[in-house]
Amino acid sequence: MYYVYMLRCKDNSLYTGITTDIRRRYQEHLNQGKKSAKYTRVHGVLQIEAYWSCQDRRVASQLEYWLKTLDKSQKEQIIFDNHYISVYLQEKIDIAVYKRQYDFISHKVMIK
Repeated sequence: MYYVYMLRCKDNSLYTGITTDIRRRYQEHLNQGKKSAKYTRVHGVLQIEAYWSCQDRRVASQLEYWLKTLDKSQKEQIIFDNHYISVYLQEKIDIAVYKRQYDFISHKVMIK
């Protein structure tokens, strides 16, 4: 299983990434060590805003790529209402293979 995720940074910017373990990766971003992305080390991380699961790396990479092409206002709309992922990306990728996850996102992420 792969996950594509969007993080809210301390400067209100958004970071999009891909992982096989969402909890581990989020913790790596928070710790700001060598395993975190340069972007999140510089901008800091507040929380996970959204994430999607999919079955393999290829389709996860496609979603990550196309999300990164969107402007910030489009990403914000997707975070607020997942319907917008279809509005912006349905002609680019097969939206049906991605499932939005909510299991450990409230508004602030709590890691056990």
